[in-house]
Amino acid sequence: MKTISLNVNGKAHKGLAIEARTQLADVLRDELNLTGTHLGCEHGVCGACTVLIDGVPARSCISLAVACDNAEITTIEGMDDDEVMKSLRTAFTEEHALQCGFCTPGMLASARDVVLRMPDASDQEIRYAMSGNLCRCTGYVGIVKAVKRVIEERRAAGLSEIVNPRKELGPVGSGHAEVMAADPAGIVLPAGAAPKAAPARAAATASRKVDDSKPMTRLQQSFTVAFPRDEVWEFFGRLDQVTTCLPGASLLNEPTATHVEPRLRVKVGPIVADFEGAADVERDDATYTGTIYGSARDTKSASATRGEVEYVLSEINGGAETKVDVQVGFALTGPLAQFSRSGIVMDIAKRMTDAFAQNLHQRLSNRDNPDAAAESQITELNAGSLLFSVLRSRVTGFFKRLFGKH
Repeated sequence: MKTISLNVNGKAHKGLAIEARTQLADVLRDELNLTGTHLGCEHGVCGACTVLIDGVPARSCISLAVACDNAEITTIEGMDDDEVMKSLRTAFTEEHALQCGFCTPGMLASARDVVLRMPDASDQEIRYAMSGNLCRCTGYVGIVKAVKRVIEERRAAGLSEIVNPRKELGPVGSGHAEVMAADPAGIVLPAGAAPKAAPARAAATASRKVDDSKPMTRLQQSFTVAFPRDEVWEFFGRLDQVTTCLPGASLLNEPTATHVEPRLRVKVGPIVADFEGAADVERDDATYTGTIYGSARDTKSASATRGEVEYVLSEINGGAETKVDVQVGFALTGPLAQFSRSGIVMDIAKRMTDAFAQNLHQRLSNRDNPDAAAESQITELNAGSLLFSVLRSRVTGFFKRLFGKH
């Protein structure tokens, strides 16, 4: 058993004895009798159990109570006097945004976050932001209208300032945990020990790291370019040139030294995705390393992606050639997320890396003749054969398992 303390709806609850595996939702309902927090799927999918942990919406059915020790918890019962929640309750009633009411407590908690954090949200952005809360009754039309109505009412009243409750990276509630510190060499130090000062770049990287609410798929690729490292490094600094080396990539706007807004078109069989987004770049001339942080949305579906790309340039063959090591981390949401853990993504990444390396070589070889480089460049990634190859390998694997052939 573990003993924890929670501040729930402004009331301190100290000395709660629970098992380490107990979820926060069970503590709220069974120990504190706050049954306004509903349990639906119990897998963090439906959103009915959403509460505020340190002001940030979170799924209480998959949040370990011990991880929330000393955190501020707000359930639907604690939002009676909240001004935004009052407006939302009225709007939900008048816009017919609720029927059976089972999803409503979690829906309201998420809607409150949208109103405060996205004061200029469009209907489409509201749908996207609320997509983690499922309702089997309303069809969502009334819900979107209710949220949009409160946003517009607050804007008319001059209350449209952005309020983001998230104060730090990491899972909500984790800021209260007693953690171990680590120095830049990766040596774990006891809590309270003074670690060595981290390089300025590491601090900048931490501050720019994208939200990791959904785990990223990680891929590693390497390729070699037959040019000295300094030439390749200088080329990587030209974001307009290096971005369009990606097959299917083009620019939405003129890039700056550290910011680029690309469009990327990928075709996989009958599926065509056109991603538009933005990315920021950090480079370290001393170590020949760079990091790219970005996000994008598919213009043809509700799919979206966010990611990190880290690259390192190394001299090989006496400095005549350059090895480029790339680590890509990405997370997909929406219809295209079904591919994020399949062999299709691995094959697409391999083909895209090979095409990028070929285009990069052509650009470097024809720096004085850009037209010649453009003529020989791979301009689009068409991975039409990948679906068949992945399905074939899965069927083959199934029969091998079925008949015991390994």
